[in-house]
Amino acid sequence: MIKKGLILAGMIVAFSLSSFAQFQGKIEGIVTDSEKNPLEKVTIVIISTKTAARRFNISTDKQGRFTQIGIWPGYYQVTFQKEGFIPAYYEVKVAIAEATKLDVKMLNAEKAIEKALSDADRLFLRGYKLYEQQKYEAAVQSYQEAIKLNSLNWGYYFNLGLAYKKMKENEKAMAAFTKAVELNPESYSSNKELGEMLGKAKKFEEAKKYYKKAVELNQDDHDTYYNLGLVLIALGEREEALEAFLRVTDLKQDYAEAYYEIGTICIGQNNIDEAVINLEKFLELSPEHEKAATARQMLDYLKK
Repeated sequence: MIKKGLILAGMIVAFSLSSFAQFQGKIEGIVTDSEKNPLEKVTIVIISTKTAARRFNISTDKQGRFTQIGIWPGYYQVTFQKEGFIPAYYEVKVAIAEATKLDVKMLNAEKAIEKALSDADRLFLRGYKLYEQQKYEAAVQSYQEAIKLNSLNWGYYFNLGLAYKKMKENEKAMAAFTKAVELNPESYSSNKELGEMLGKAKKFEEAKKYYKKAVELNQDDHDTYYNLGLVLIALGEREEALEAFLRVTDLKQDYAEAYYEIGTICIGQNNIDEAVINLEKFLELSPEHEKAATARQMLDYLKK
């Protein structure tokens, strides 16, 4: 019986690991110099833009190639460093069970420039560790010192913004995210965070701009579509808001708040049947929600 139990436990563990692997992706690629020669022993740091717990450290082999497996889907900052070269920085999206590929070219650097940039990266990583330890004020100081040495790295400003956000210093967070977007307009994470800060400040027209850019860059994040929908409602653009909320429910069928918003928009459109369906779905998913009482009142009225 014991042996059977051990075998069964082993099967469960193996199944669990296999299931996890199905939902993970990887980052791989090659690093070369300006002459297209492969670069060995390039230090690579992969950091999640969403959670400090996801961080990987790897290096390139003799062919300049690298692979990191077992990465949960999401957006990551990837830094490449090697003595004698200018560090390279990327933001990449990792998808479920797919390989994200990078072809990285590193340029030679003068000693003085190289040292300044390396020192900046060390300060950035120190700030990251402090952030991970929830020492946000110390992290801010470290990020600011990094920026003094290298004011052109969007990732420094992005992480500075995250630290300010944790401290509820929304104006400072907004300024940091604005600079991150200025330096890297194609950063999904920076556009999303800036949209959020602007929305909180009730600067809805500006928030709309950055949220729309974010969903253009990443069409798979239900939270971003939901927040875009709220901004559009604040602007009175209910038709476009409805499209955003419908996209939310396509991506996440149990997103209760989206059904509530769809239901209220349908009431305004005099689409009673759809309003009832969506408000009932909202209550089914979240019967104790703070808006549940309002939803029940609306349903009582609609069904009379």
